[in-house]
Amino acid sequence: MSITSFSFPTSIRFGAGARKQVAAHLLEQGLKRPLIVTDRALGALPVLAEFRSHLGGLDVAVFAGVFGNPTCSQVMDGAAAYKAHGADCIIGFGGGAALDVAKVVGVAATHEGDILEYVWDHPQVRAISNPLPYFVALPTTSGTGSEVGRSSVVSENDTHLKRVVFSPKILARMVFADPELTLGLPPAVTAATGMDALTHNVESYLSPAYHPLCDGIALEGTRIAAAALHTAVTEPGNLQARSDMMMASMMGAIAFQKDLGAVHSAAHALGAVCDLHHGLTNALMIDTVMAWNYEAVPAKFDELAHVCKVAGGGAAFVPWLKTLKASVGITGTLASHGVKPEHIPRMVEIAVKDICHQTNPRPCTAADFERLFQAAM
Repeated sequence: MSITSFSFPTSIRFGAGARKQVAAHLLEQGLKRPLIVTDRALGALPVLAEFRSHLGGLDVAVFAGVFGNPTCSQVMDGAAAYKAHGADCIIGFGGGAALDVAKVVGVAATHEGDILEYVWDHPQVRAISNPLPYFVALPTTSGTGSEVGRSSVVSENDTHLKRVVFSPKILARMVFADPELTLGLPPAVTAATGMDALTHNVESYLSPAYHPLCDGIALEGTRIAAAALHTAVTEPGNLQARSDMMMASMMGAIAFQKDLGAVHSAAHALGAVCDLHHGLTNALMIDTVMAWNYEAVPAKFDELAHVCKVAGGGAAFVPWLKTLKASVGITGTLASHGVKPEHIPRMVEIAVKDICHQTNPRPCTAADFERLFQAAM
């Protein structure tokens, strides 16, 4: 597999072995002291050590303080590590959590105040006005597409509410998308992150916002993910399937500048209240929400069914989703994953306040979210 370079809008080097080009790229920019921002688990795995073996000529430090749903305090700790190393650039290495933290470590390291003061809906939001450190991103999962996103989602330390820093200034200067970095992912992680990528594409396409460019990307991303996910999970060494899922993940993140929908609002609430993996929460909610959305945009469901090669048209799309989930090992209800009836009122409160459902194809009230959560129990 060759490595392909393209920009959309982020500069991307895509292909097996792309990770080996990072050192030369940074040295070409006159940069020598990177801070790698990664998560706690990856920091202890051979995949990070192997990546570091390709960073000759650089004085590298590692911040491996990201874990769970990333919090604001993890960002601030990363900024302290950046300053302590005297770093001149940042390498984000990991899944969506690590990359979301990496994207704003540079903001916290070069600006005053807490990172929460830079979230888009802060009453006195601070501007990102200072130059940011050079930032490159290497995804090790195929789900969030955070490597090509212009937002960072981090949770409040105490409430676990997800907050968003949004700015084109935090886009990676270069993405090294190397599917070989995903070969070691366990099947359950491959499945959950893959369902996240599929959800991004599906919800972006169903959003009523006008953006035909994103519609085209979302439909193609859906087609690619639908064809590749089962193989990526059941044949973990299949590099083509891994490559396809990495591309579908990036396409979903590019497409969702058009916005998302009620699946994500529900997933964010589940993550905040029950601390469940984001990809898993999307997978647990997608068929319930899509069944509810169908009557609003049946023609769009026909298109989704067409690209996914689902016989029976749009009405068969939700049953197909359930079959796909089961085929990659995602089974059970919210209750079987630890969600309790008493969690629902708080989840409804959070979901209603979440911005994603504002572009759901069918308006979603608090009563609707309550019914959706109960239906998924």
